[in-house]
Amino acid sequence: MGLRLHGRHDQVKSLIVCFIAMVTIVGWGFSGQARSAAGTAATGFPNIPDIVSRVEPSVVTIMAGSESGSGVVYRQDGVIVTNQHVAALASDGSVQVMFADGRRMAGRVQAADKTSDIAVVRVDRTGLPAVTFRRELPRVGEPAVVIGSPLGLANSVTAGIISGLNRVLPAARGSGSPAVDLIQTDAAISPGNSGGALLDGQGRVVGINDAYVPPQTGAVSLGFAIPSATVVNVVEQLLTTGKARHAFVGVQLTTLTPQIAAALGLDVDSGALVLNVSDGSPGQRAGLRTGDVIVSFDGKPVTSAEQFSARLRDVSPGDTVTIGIDRDGGNRQIRVTVTDQPT
Repeated sequence: MGLRLHGRHDQVKSLIVCFIAMVTIVGWGFSGQARSAAGTAATGFPNIPDIVSRVEPSVVTIMAGSESGSGVVYRQDGVIVTNQHVAALASDGSVQVMFADGRRMAGRVQAADKTSDIAVVRVDRTGLPAVTFRRELPRVGEPAVVIGSPLGLANSVTAGIISGLNRVLPAARGSGSPAVDLIQTDAAISPGNSGGALLDGQGRVVGINDAYVPPQTGAVSLGFAIPSATVVNVVEQLLTTGKARHAFVGVQLTTLTPQIAAALGLDVDSGALVLNVSDGSPGQRAGLRTGDVIVSFDGKPVTSAEQFSARLRDVSPGDTVTIGIDRDGGNRQIRVTVTDQPT
């Protein structure tokens, strides 16, 4: 039998060991010493030079002072998509956009969403070559081509394969929530590639490059991109309303490990341990408490805090979901109507 809930909050906090996710955000190009992990091109690829010649005009460099990132032409009327952490480099919302044809012009951040790390930049230019987004996920092993501006080197190209899907990076972007459902690639991604294009063998955008694990951690060729389906969904919301909606429960979580479970005397050794429940949140109204262990979400297992976040991304504000918890050794099902995440 686990400890009772009352008074467990401080004990839970004292037993959780903080960890730092060794993930480097790659939004800037000129500062820092982080180096790229080299991707390895496999044999039998499609004609990469042809892909590059078609897509290169649609990839831009975004500059804010001495910092830089990348972007992709979303619509021909001057709409460009990039990462929120790239747009955030512009404290006043003003950026410079350099196109593949050498033209450079002023741009402005129209809207941004920190949760998904997507932003929209507008320039006063029409007739731009918009990319084609492939909304279905690629298959692991498919060819992958990265185009962007690493370290300010405009329209640099690397190639590799799609290495994995549905990857999760814990609180990778300083937003307080993990990056979920990412595409993993071994095509080299470096500082400044953020916001650029991850392409398939037909030159379609399968993701917007977002982060990489630096070589000094022992990693080799671990890059990550936001899937196109997420990008298109968020961009359309930003263009329509200026904000993107995300489901919100209002719980602070950590992954339950066997060591933490043993220290707390819990009957389960995996799941998402509730550290705090926000006052007035959907979770509090539904009855979630500090010390609960979330073990399922709408019938699907939850084995970590990141997996809970990934499950939550699949629902919309206003939806009612069933969250399975372990409390004092007993299983309970709690119905929660999620709301829009507060800004």
